Amino acid sequence: MSVQNKHFLNTPEKLVVDSLEGLCRLNPALVLDPENKVVYIANPDRSKVALICGGGSGHEPAHAGFVGDGILTAAVCGSVFASPNAAQVRRGIDLADNEKGTLIIVKNYTGDVLNFGLAKEQYGALHADKADKVKFLIVGDDVAVGRSQGKIVGRRGLAGTVLVYKLAGALARRGASLDEVYTLAEWVASRLGTIGVGLEHTHVPGTAPSQSHLKADEIEIGMGIHNEPGHRRLSPVPPLSELIPSLLEFITNTSDPDRSFVPFKGDGSDEVVLMVNNLGGVSELELCAVVGEATRALYGRGVKVLRVVSGSFMSSLNMPGFSFTLLLLPRASESSAVSTSLILSLLDEPASAPGWRWSSNTTPPSMVPTATSSESVAATGLSSHLSAPDPAAFLAALTRACKTVIAAEPEITRMDTIAGDGDCGLTLKAGASAVLQKVDSGAIKGTDVLGAVIQISQVAEKEMGGTSGALYSIFFSALAQGLQQSARSQSTTSSQIWTQAVSSALAKLYTYTRARAPSRTLIDPLAAFAEALPNDGFAGAVQKAAEAADKTKHVEAKAGRSAYVEGDRLKKENVPDPGAWGVKAILEGLLG
Repeated sequence: MSVQNKHFLNTPEKLVVDSLEGLCRLNPALVLDPENKVVYIANPDRSKVALICGGGSGHEPAHAGFVGDGILTAAVCGSVFASPNAAQVRRGIDLADNEKGTLIIVKNYTGDVLNFGLAKEQYGALHADKADKVKFLIVGDDVAVGRSQGKIVGRRGLAGTVLVYKLAGALARRGASLDEVYTLAEWVASRLGTIGVGLEHTHVPGTAPSQSHLKADEIEIGMGIHNEPGHRRLSPVPPLSELIPSLLEFITNTSDPDRSFVPFKGDGSDEVVLMVNNLGGVSELELCAVVGEATRALYGRGVKVLRVVSGSFMSSLNMPGFSFTLLLLPRASESSAVSTSLILSLLDEPASAPGWRWSSNTTPPSMVPTATSSESVAATGLSSHLSAPDPAAFLAALTRACKTVIAAEPEITRMDTIAGDGDCGLTLKAGASAVLQKVDSGAIKGTDVLGAVIQISQVAEKEMGGTSGALYSIFFSALAQGLQQSARSQSTTSSQIWTQAVSSALAKLYTYTRARAPSRTLIDPLAAFAEALPNDGFAGAVQKAAEAADKTKHVEAKAGRSAYVEGDRLKKENVPDPGAWGVKAILEGLLG
């Protein structure tokens, strides 16, 4: 997987300030000190404890995205992946000055700890009467680096830090004292575990273009949010059903003395808050799949998930990866002032910070309720006696067609990446795989051609979906209608029956699409096949279809996704239409 080296910016030097200005436009209650890169609440309640955080930029929405009523009072930002200096932090402390005191929360990275710590000590020296009103908390929630490796530097601060912000900020808004807010924040930090995984490293704007760090079939577990190497690499990339339980094991395992940082009991009574954090480059489609798999895996090991939050909380620019954070909730038997009800109520309280995402203040179900599927209906409502002359040869032809399409998937996908949206190959493969499964299971029979065609239509509708699925399903449904006419008087198919049915099916398909050959669509080879079939026979018609599919590389796109792609680019790339190539693969597979 290649590193994304291109960025939208004015200049690398201005990027952080430009971004902070945009953030403040999103939330008019925020103010920016551009010289010091401090974002703060314009009119904070100075009778409440203030919370300050910060660190290098590039982790958005952390840190400035969490400034707002109910979370942070101010955030101090450095350059990308670089800590702010102590002078910047002192400015942040001054801007947040209040009656009750200030809690500084930093991630456990050397630069952050030193510069924020220096600012705290300098502030105490300059304001001796307020020195005891500033407290300092370091959060380290990483579990990828074990005790032996990190015995001096400690655990890295990762996305779990955001939960510390949220819970401490909500308590501060209730009017709690500085000691109370600090005690809660410290307790939360002690119960956090975070593990991340990435498909590739990220690229820092303004630096030289970088090459891929990971192979195409490789992932890295425990990768840091500043491109630090991870704990280990895996190849090939495992499916989520295997990857996610192994990641959660890093946090919940109680038998590994080097990594059992969080006091899980593993007795079926552990309760947690789950945070799924997008490191910047994972699609929402994939992230929700991760959420579902993670909750399922946790329930499977007896861990009850009382809350789930998901989204980008602490990113690493556009890194294609995600992290899990578990906050282990207290048991009723624990002698602690912190209770599960307190944690959940603080988490559930709304906040006005732009970066905080929250959807539901209820416990997610262990099983997602789904609609009950109706019983499968028979493929056809009539008793069909329309058989292939050679049922075994009919099934063999279907099998060849499916395998030909599956083998062609990479090439069709490559074409569609250029000429469309990149999904044509996988869509056709899904349909072919499902048909092949029905052939192998005996659901599709050579002795019931009509039923076979109807089932193929249903597969196209259900397994392929989208535009191509609808087109194929309409065509095969119409083909079945043509065959039904013959089923009333014939017991076996013939070339004449197939020719008439194909012609009728194409005519019905034209009812629902404006595409006509030549249009650089699947219609081109399909129409060529139907028109040649009466005179040229099956083999000749397949040849005409193949020629029509190949010619689409020179045809102006008039329909389909290719119609939205600039014409000169299509000609330059010299690729045929992927949908047309799929029809070619089907027909050539049938021919054998």
